[in-house]
Amino acid sequence: MPLTKQEFTPKQKALAINLDSTIYGTFAEIGAGQETVRHFFRAGGASQTIAKAMSAYDKNFSDAIYGKEIYNRYVTQNRLRKMLRYEVSLIEERLERKNYPKTRFFSYANTVTTINFEKTYKGHGWVGIRFQVDENEEYNEIVIHVKFRENNATLQQETIGNLGVNLIYGAFKYSDNPRRLIDSLYDDIDLDNLEIDMIDFNGPVFKYVDNRLMSLQLVKNGMTEAVIFNSDGRNRLPADMLYRKNIFAVRGSFRPVTNVNLDMFTNGLKMFMKDAECNDEETEVLFEITIANLRSDGDIDERDFLDRVDVLAKLGYTVIISNFSEYYRLIDYFASYTSKKIGIGMGVNNLLMVFDEDYYKNLSGGILEAFGKFFRKDMTVYLYPYKDVKTGELLDSNNLKVTDNLKELYKYFKLNDRIKDIIDHNPAFAEIYSREILRKITNCESGWEKDIPKSVSEMIKERGMFGYKEEVELKQFT
Repeated sequence: MPLTKQEFTPKQKALAINLDSTIYGTFAEIGAGQETVRHFFRAGGASQTIAKAMSAYDKNFSDAIYGKEIYNRYVTQNRLRKMLRYEVSLIEERLERKNYPKTRFFSYANTVTTINFEKTYKGHGWVGIRFQVDENEEYNEIVIHVKFRENNATLQQETIGNLGVNLIYGAFKYSDNPRRLIDSLYDDIDLDNLEIDMIDFNGPVFKYVDNRLMSLQLVKNGMTEAVIFNSDGRNRLPADMLYRKNIFAVRGSFRPVTNVNLDMFTNGLKMFMKDAECNDEETEVLFEITIANLRSDGDIDERDFLDRVDVLAKLGYTVIISNFSEYYRLIDYFASYTSKKIGIGMGVNNLLMVFDEDYYKNLSGGILEAFGKFFRKDMTVYLYPYKDVKTGELLDSNNLKVTDNLKELYKYFKLNDRIKDIIDHNPAFAEIYSREILRKITNCESGWEKDIPKSVSEMIKERGMFGYKEEVELKQFT
């Protein structure tokens, strides 16, 4: 089913654009034919909208128009942006503004590859539009990356055509409401047919849009399983970052980042790099937050979300937001991009959750199926010890207790180095608990600063993060 109740069909949307005499532009489509522009031709009135339509399918022709690509890769973000900007420059060069009063120019482009003949590769593509909302303003740009899920090339072509119409219509009708624009991309398209795993808004009309929130919208709405953005807040394509890389990840709430999180990360990564015999260039390091964690207090609080990722960005880390509540799904996701080493830094409590059979009732193969995906050959858990609040005992892989029926499996994974203790941890951090720190911050109590990085505590106070500033003002007022 479509994600939202759609207002118009693709044909109706194309006709609405065609009948708007202020919209005029070009179409350039590579890889799946002219699937988008045909909607506008068939709808009628296209002469008022289409200045040019082309499909530079041959690589030599494409190179002659847009220039050659490094490594001869044509289905890339760089290629798409080149196409958009080249076509807009042609519009501005060849059409005199005085002959097109009150006209908003645009250029739509896509570069895609559909499913192969053997059906071993489903295909993907880049789709974008460069457009004006006012003739006197600079151009805006929306770029998205899609992954096909259908098993038929013709169906994929129809889907990319519908998506293109939705994007063009959304750009001109919903540019003031990016969330609605994102929802509308799936009008007449089932979620099962197409995945959008990256979106980027740019330009004057989007100057107040935070692309990290737009990425969050993709995961929240089920349009993709995970999104990634770097410490600069820029959306990154997961395939570009993770393909054939060693991956080390730490999952947490990071509310806020504590000295325990960093100790786990630093020493776990050190062990991972040594075990994998890899360097920084061959390795991607990720801090993961799940949608389930963001929803732990009900609906997602976007301010709280930005607080968490801003803190991680301050420390220079790359963030992945996912809907993988179970660890095995995260590992399965990483393994879809790489066959190299995967390392996960986690605490004892999280490992005990991995060995809880109740988490796998939805799997036909139960916990054994989950373990087959999680404890794969090139994956290692780097375990950070936990001090039991009640007993004061320090728990690690040697003394944690799993259920009797899983003891032998646990021993097997430990003996085969799927589980390794982080030895060089700082004992002074054993009694740091993030929930207690958060409680102190929101209640304006003292003493929490020593348990988190100095730059983070300064940031929390300066920006009033995690409820700090609001509570201080409330106390002063009362």
